[in-house]
Amino acid sequence: MLAVWVGTQADEAFPDAWQSDTGGHVLYTRSKVYLSPKLWYLRVTVLEAQDLHTTDRSRSPEVSVRVQLGFQGLRTRASRGRTTINPFWNEDLMFVASEPFEDHLTVYVLDRMGPTHDQDVGHTRIPLQSIERRVDNRLVGSKWFNLINLSDGGQAHYRGRIHMRLCFDGGYHVMDETAQLSSDFRPTARQLWPPPIGVLELGVLGAQGLLPMKTKDGRGATDAYCVAKYGPKWVRTRTIIDSFAPRWNEQYTWDVYDPCTVIAIGVFDNCHVTLGHPTEPPPAIKTKDTRIGKVRIRLSTLETGRIYTHSYPLIVLHTSGPKKMGEVEIAIRFSTASMVNLLNVYAQPLFPRMHHIQPFNLVLQESLRHTATELITHRLTRAEPPLRVEVVKFMLDTHATRWSIRRSKANWYRILAVLNGMIAVGKWVDDICRWQNTMTTILVHILFIILVCYPELILPTLFLYMFLIGAWHYRFRPRSPAHMDVRLSYADVARYDELDEEFDTFPTNRPPEVVRERYDRLRNLAYYIQIALGDIASQGERLQALLSWRDPRATSIFISFCLTSAILLYVTPIRIVILLLGIYYLRHPRFRERKPPVLYSFFRRLPALSDRVL
Repeated sequence: MLAVWVGTQADEAFPDAWQSDTGGHVLYTRSKVYLSPKLWYLRVTVLEAQDLHTTDRSRSPEVSVRVQLGFQGLRTRASRGRTTINPFWNEDLMFVASEPFEDHLTVYVLDRMGPTHDQDVGHTRIPLQSIERRVDNRLVGSKWFNLINLSDGGQAHYRGRIHMRLCFDGGYHVMDETAQLSSDFRPTARQLWPPPIGVLELGVLGAQGLLPMKTKDGRGATDAYCVAKYGPKWVRTRTIIDSFAPRWNEQYTWDVYDPCTVIAIGVFDNCHVTLGHPTEPPPAIKTKDTRIGKVRIRLSTLETGRIYTHSYPLIVLHTSGPKKMGEVEIAIRFSTASMVNLLNVYAQPLFPRMHHIQPFNLVLQESLRHTATELITHRLTRAEPPLRVEVVKFMLDTHATRWSIRRSKANWYRILAVLNGMIAVGKWVDDICRWQNTMTTILVHILFIILVCYPELILPTLFLYMFLIGAWHYRFRPRSPAHMDVRLSYADVARYDELDEEFDTFPTNRPPEVVRERYDRLRNLAYYIQIALGDIASQGERLQALLSWRDPRATSIFISFCLTSAILLYVTPIRIVILLLGIYYLRHPRFRERKPPVLYSFFRRLPALSDRVL
């Protein structure tokens, strides 16, 4: 007998439906909705310790505190130069903890006996369930904890006590993505969540033109599935077996709390299908799910209520360069019930209030994000079917945390593209000053005189001009959400050695000759950066030298000029001064000289501190 089930995603039996083309690997090929664990920032403030029992009382102890939570371990500075056994630290240590709180916080008090040896003075274990939670910056109560040490017989001995302040900070958003590509900005504490402003609907239709990812029976094959991530909700479509043009036709929805967020959709090849017996779990270390490509869409670029159906190229960067792996077709719609609430979000801060009251520095923020990524990866890999490590890290862009010369070049050219508008305006003003177009120059003179005589028209004219530019660009607005740009990423012209360095592990596993070549190239690049930073510093130091009397003659000239200008501006109307300066700046080329202006030459002659640098 042959039973055939035909249904849709709306049916309750859809996730558990038997698939005849999976070869029995139903567990690893069915669709699934995952939720990231709820993450909290754990703040441990180590204040002081008392009555410590050290073995060597003839010396001043160098005592520090090491706090361990799972794989996370942080350490305070050493308390030095104290003749007592009551050290004081008052340091904050930040950790990331996930619900349910099953772990213990272990605190070790260590005495530094040598360069590589620390003696355990005493330790204590604190269950996470007993730690207080807060949603603001109120001061929680501190507690004393007894320190114990186990003897050879297993008996616990009192070794002093430690004073600490522990709390879970629920007013922060625990970041698992970069701020530019984040899909959620809500704080951890649910009572601080704002109401949702809309709904995001995603339809994963299918893919086409996929390249073979593996070999089956002597021919290429691809077992593709799709993963989408927005906020704490992850979705995984079912796996289409042995198809270069799979059709998923699955739909998912998310609540939207902020329109300035990004949804990520990735396509992967399932490695479980080609393994051994279907009932045996595959070994996790023998093979990996191959990434086919990823698409990111920013919700703020979508018109509300409109359905976008588009095919996006799947591009993956390899050591040999960017490679198109196929196309994925998706349908997406962002709808809202209240346009007023949606527009009100644009006036709110991006991150929760605690990020502005007690902000983290960049180094600590990146460290906490790496820890949150590890916790999410560990939790999702234990689900059924599991989201493998390489899938989660590819969706969370953990590979972007390492330095890359290609990304540095891409960011540099992005800066130049932003400055192109200012450069174009400067060239246009220079053409006006050179009278390249006589009619335009005359019109600019007339407009300049009108604005000087009626300064109340300056701001209205500026805003009207920007309105006209925006209205003119409306007809050229993008009709579909933008996708990843190879040219913008500087991936199409990146050299092989640059890409090989980007994909290298940390620490490196390349031969010493290759590492030496990279180091020399980095030194050469850093030399030009050093020159640029020195030039920027010199300009600022020249500004300071105007009044610092490092060059007595230059400072005398400048303060004399300031006194003369102050007297003239007191007796001369400001409109006349601006009018004369503007007409002088727009003068005809026959009244100009090719040498630099006097003010520029004077500024370049001012002393900087470069002559005092070794």
